[in-house]
Amino acid sequence: MKIASIATLALSLATTATAFTSISNTNNNNNKNTLTKSFINPASTTTSTSTTRLFISSWGARGPPSRWKGDEDPDPSAKIQAYLKPPEPIAARTHLDGTVLVSGWVNNKERTDQTIFDFLNDEESAFHFTKIVAFVDDAKFAKKRLISRSSRYSGLLDKLDFTQADTPGALPTKEQLEGVTSWVVNANAVTATADNPLETIKSIAALTKDSQVKNLAILVTDAQQITDSSAALEALEALDGSVSYTIVAVGAITETPEGQKPYNIAEFGTQEGLLMSNATYSRDESLRVVAECLGLASACNKAMVFTEVALDDINATSFRLIKGLREGGYTRPQEIDHMIVKGVDAYNTAIEEYKTRTPTATPQDEWMAQKQKELDENAADRRVRVKEEYEVKKTKEIEDIAREWAKREYFRKATSGDMPYSENEYIKSVWERALFEGDLKYRMLHGQETDERKELAEFKKKQEKKKVMALERAQAQLNAVLDEEDKLVIAGEDDDEE
Repeated sequence: MKIASIATLALSLATTATAFTSISNTNNNNNKNTLTKSFINPASTTTSTSTTRLFISSWGARGPPSRWKGDEDPDPSAKIQAYLKPPEPIAARTHLDGTVLVSGWVNNKERTDQTIFDFLNDEESAFHFTKIVAFVDDAKFAKKRLISRSSRYSGLLDKLDFTQADTPGALPTKEQLEGVTSWVVNANAVTATADNPLETIKSIAALTKDSQVKNLAILVTDAQQITDSSAALEALEALDGSVSYTIVAVGAITETPEGQKPYNIAEFGTQEGLLMSNATYSRDESLRVVAECLGLASACNKAMVFTEVALDDINATSFRLIKGLREGGYTRPQEIDHMIVKGVDAYNTAIEEYKTRTPTATPQDEWMAQKQKELDENAADRRVRVKEEYEVKKTKEIEDIAREWAKREYFRKATSGDMPYSENEYIKSVWERALFEGDLKYRMLHGQETDERKELAEFKKKQEKKKVMALERAQAQLNAVLDEEDKLVIAGEDDDEE
């Protein structure tokens, strides 16, 4: 039984993971032609809301008052789509063109690491880079890993360039950063400070100072070991806005597919941002997050910790919120932007505000509502309901009296020794007579007029007629299957010839 329950749980989690990934993939596919509208053009921060539609009616767009619908106020905890607004274009950073440098990847023989380059080359994203430079330990090895059929078809090869580090696992020099406007860094890939990515962040801050780099996105993995990040954050804050930075910190990397698990976001360097020792995060999802944060204006100058939510914790607020965003048609950039700008806190606030506006009904409120409903009932409907209730009650009382009468008759005959049936069989055989006695007794108890002798005689007469008719039907059915010579004599006919 234990093995079966474990197997059932595993199947349930697999189904949830598949459904969650399916929603994410469906949104990505369905929005291929609309992703360009996911972002507001940085050159224009305002959108026109004017319209030239002409309304003939003097009531305007809403029409006459008879068509106006009452304002609904659904519970956001029960209907999350009522809380979420339709997806709208979001603000992108500036300087997302020119050259982007990608460092800390394509140094492993076990994988190609092409995913991060594909995200930065996505034509429907906020990026408009003309050159994507892979800063690697071995340029020859990296070319073999990244030059592929998919990179050729996607146009990545037209933008891709390679720069080799002076020493394996080193950061680029200031000279190698010349002409670079955006930089995506894997902080854990720097050999000299691999065990302390915070030192890497401080070195990155020093390199970007007085450089042409305008946008910086740093991925920190295995962040469950980090307890104090203040020095690294101060180094980035000292840039005084000359570089828009984002830190994305996650746990130990796993190979879980992108978008399969929901996530929480906390501020890096705070008590809430401390990761558990067993915290994990999907590799592809971490690359998606750090790439999207490079393009989001809402992620500027933020250091965030992303943690996965278990698939079996379907009641978690972040689980329901992210699922609602994906079902509502939000693209991944819009989803991540919403989680950064509003997130779980805004959703919980909306739930609490609803509870304040709509207090939970008390037993007294329910009693008052029921009384009001009774008063509002139509008089005719009330009479029908009362009559139906009366008939049901009357039928039950008559059947109870009839059953008691049949039991007494059974006991009386059983004590005389002339009873071949069981009690239930006997009750069934005399049920019509029992109902007659029950109806008669019921009318007596309720003061209605009765004539026991006359009514009993009429009942017996009807029963005799029923018996004769039943016998005639039985004989007719039997004669239909017998030969002429074997036919029975119909009840009441003389079988002698005259």
